[in-house]
Amino acid sequence: MPELDDAATGPAEPLPDAPSPEGPQEQSAERKIHALDARTLRGLAHPLRIQILRALRLTGPATASQLAERLGESSGATSYHLRQLAAYGFVEDAPERGKGRERWWRSAHDGTTFDSSLANSPDPAVRGAADLFMHEVANQHTQELSTWIATARDWPENWRRSTEMSDFTMALTPELARELNVRINELIESYRPADDGDELPEGSRKYRLHLHGFPLPKG
Repeated sequence: MPELDDAATGPAEPLPDAPSPEGPQEQSAERKIHALDARTLRGLAHPLRIQILRALRLTGPATASQLAERLGESSGATSYHLRQLAAYGFVEDAPERGKGRERWWRSAHDGTTFDSSLANSPDPAVRGAADLFMHEVANQHTQELSTWIATARDWPENWRRSTEMSDFTMALTPELARELNVRINELIESYRPADDGDELPEGSRKYRLHLHGFPLPKG
């Protein structure tokens, strides 16, 4: 069940002056995760809606005009799709920001889960929505990784040595593959800092982690 909010080129060794890893931090308050069903999947399955929801989750509340500028769209388009996202429960008003004429929006949830059984729905409209949704997520992952590669030299050395871009191949049964995914997700959750509103812990930055796992054909 994917979640949005998973030859090696990652860090080979710690920096000589790097402090010892502190390990998992105190876990944050329970996150609000929305599990897609056939109806809400169809409501979300539009490239611009997925991009808007991602932007709100990554950078916080925004107006339609701000999102339009950020995503290279018209404010009319972002306004329309924000209203559609609200109708399906993905976004809501951000009253703490609404001090001007423009309406501020925020994500109603911290993340979204997608059950792969939706991709095998007997309803062709649901299958089509599932395909669009998964391809758009894959496109976003590719864009984010490409952006990092293009801008990595702009980051300090300690951040450049704290990234990962590896792949691994192993022989697993479906049960072991599922167990691996569950344990990896549990480990990731244990590293979420305690919830402190919009403030990040000192010295930290938002850190994106992509997780892909899939079987290979024989041969």
